[in-house]
Amino acid sequence: MNEVIEKIKELKNKINNILSLLNLDGLKTKVNTLESDMNNPDFWKDQDIAKNKSQELKNLQVQIKNWENLIKELNDLSDLAETDNAQEIEKEVTDKYYELERKFKNLEIVILFTNKYDSSNAIMTIFAGAGGTESQDWVEMLFRMYSRFFEKMNWQYQIIDESRGEEAGYKSITMMITGSYAYGYLHSEDGVHRLVRLSPFDSDHARHTSFAMVEIFPEIESTELEIKESDLRIDFYRASGAGGQHVNTTDSAVRITHIPTGIVTTCQNQRSQGQNKETAMKYLYAKLSKYLQVQSDEERKKIKGEIKEAAWGNQIRSYVLHPYKMIKDLRSDYETSDTERVLNGDILDFIESVLKKK
Repeated sequence: MNEVIEKIKELKNKINNILSLLNLDGLKTKVNTLESDMNNPDFWKDQDIAKNKSQELKNLQVQIKNWENLIKELNDLSDLAETDNAQEIEKEVTDKYYELERKFKNLEIVILFTNKYDSSNAIMTIFAGAGGTESQDWVEMLFRMYSRFFEKMNWQYQIIDESRGEEAGYKSITMMITGSYAYGYLHSEDGVHRLVRLSPFDSDHARHTSFAMVEIFPEIESTELEIKESDLRIDFYRASGAGGQHVNTTDSAVRITHIPTGIVTTCQNQRSQGQNKETAMKYLYAKLSKYLQVQSDEERKKIKGEIKEAAWGNQIRSYVLHPYKMIKDLRSDYETSDTERVLNGDILDFIESVLKKK
């Protein structure tokens, strides 16, 4: 029990160090300012700015509440550990400590979010690289991994566009992810993911290597970037993805081309043509914003979709399922042999390792 008490004290010190960096009182002042702004009768006149401030307020409130709850639970545990009958409940105290330590690690990651859009929602596209059907199946495996991660994070996600493979999986799939610090967590997943396994599609069950590319964009407000109507070409076509009879019999899908840059975005999984157009425009704002920020021609070509080279030499993470089990991030060198846990959506340790490395 003395060892657990020391661990509790150490965790308290870590929390105090983090809170000095976060300036919790300053965050509370910011919350009061935002709440005061929202009470202004003119607050909702500009919907985009109002939405942005509302999301910022929600993120701050959640952040403050989580830290205050953690502090309270840790103080209660500290009191419990030092009671006369503490030895009788040593296991319960120890288990609770490790639960609180895990909560701390999940909250600690927020201080690593220093980019402008880290608190924003995110748009993710996964598309198959070298490997044909194998890679298309790998895209579906990654989609399953990420969707389970979103559920663990209590985020909402919506498929906005998809292209199914002929035999299995997806050629590509695009999702809109809504949740606190979604882009901050996910932007380190941007890059090529490599899979080595025994092929379920090969009659000889030979070992195959497959590649998939993950692209992450932050959702940005339309007020941050001006796009002229004359610079857009908007096409409507018949959707081919999920959605039942309606999407297959009407021209509800939308393709938007930004003529000056050649950037194209599509959306086909919303319920109406108008909703598809609105979502495709959000995707266009996100892509164009990133396009204008990068300098190299290669990066710009990748954003435009001209370069989709998901192959050897470009991977950020390797997932080996045969002849041994190992998932390793090639940037942080973090690795684990528990491949099943990771492919079931437990990827937070990988994300944190990359953020800390950066």
